[in-house]
Amino acid sequence: MASNSVDQPLEFERSIKAIADSSNLEAVPSKFNIANDYTALPSDSIPLLDFSSLISADPHQRTKAVQDLAEASRVWGFFILVNHGIPESLMKDAIAAVRDFFNLPESEKKQYESKSVLDSIQCGNLTLANTSNQSFTFWREYLRLRVHPDFHCPHHPQHLREIVMDYSKKIRELYMKIMEAAVEYLELDKHYVDQLLKMDSMAQMVVGNCYPACPQPDKAIGLPPHTDPGLLTFLINNGVEGLQIEHDGKWFNVQSPPNSILVNVDDHFEILTNGRFKSLKHRAVVNKERERISLVVLNTPAWDAIVGPAAPLVDKDGSALYHSMEYKQYLETSIAQSRLGGKSFFEQQLIIQDI
Repeated sequence: MASNSVDQPLEFERSIKAIADSSNLEAVPSKFNIANDYTALPSDSIPLLDFSSLISADPHQRTKAVQDLAEASRVWGFFILVNHGIPESLMKDAIAAVRDFFNLPESEKKQYESKSVLDSIQCGNLTLANTSNQSFTFWREYLRLRVHPDFHCPHHPQHLREIVMDYSKKIRELYMKIMEAAVEYLELDKHYVDQLLKMDSMAQMVVGNCYPACPQPDKAIGLPPHTDPGLLTFLINNGVEGLQIEHDGKWFNVQSPPNSILVNVDDHFEILTNGRFKSLKHRAVVNKERERISLVVLNTPAWDAIVGPAAPLVDKDGSALYHSMEYKQYLETSIAQSRLGGKSFFEQQLIIQDI
């Protein structure tokens, strides 16, 4: 998924896809070499959430779905959304349109090279230094678009704009319903939460990811372990798995059923709930045989919203576990402080309690 710890600007040199498509590529170039153990356990334990039950007129059915949502958010920080109502044809069209963008000539993509995390359209490769100031590039090419409250999209391919607009709007509708259910479970006033997060001007970003087939997948990484900024992230892919999540100190492979959407709790939802819901680390690994395309939609507070633990929950708990901060400042600071293998900015938001 997208990451608050890795999405920083990089000069758009030769894209990962162009390098991977080289017919004579037999080994990973040194700048991509991040050798590590990326083995993970299979998992059929990631909770399923039936969206049709969450909006059901049957109060018993809806109450159970709300409880299921809360349990998944507390224990795993991830759930697989089914019966969500988004047509499978639109999901496939969205993946295909993103792939078409990555297949554009290098000169076409270069005009969208990332110069700032606040750019409305960003495209490129990602490089990050570790704690020893060694720089590594990830085996991933990305396209990042700000689509709400203002909509931004490249001019080509021409069909991308309409598809992304339609898909992101439908995701936004799902997000609002899920947030309503979560707020109900937390016994918070909806108007209070809407004002705190400035939901009327919420930010939404769409991130397309291309992870080309890699000649040495054990020596490269698509995205290193990270958590996502914001509230809830929605992810689909082209049927090629590669996402791994950390749970109870172990890594698990994620396998989503066809036409489902993987949803994860983000940093600011954990902060808002004063630690009740969990934003867990995840990473993207690569493989030798097939290109992986994923499409991620991040739903976040408004850029100028100051997000901290909800006051009624702090009153119940006796203290706030996290600092409050403007969302835009959080993004800028987290990226500036990112280091491979270092403590994330999100982890730094936890207030150490005196014992």
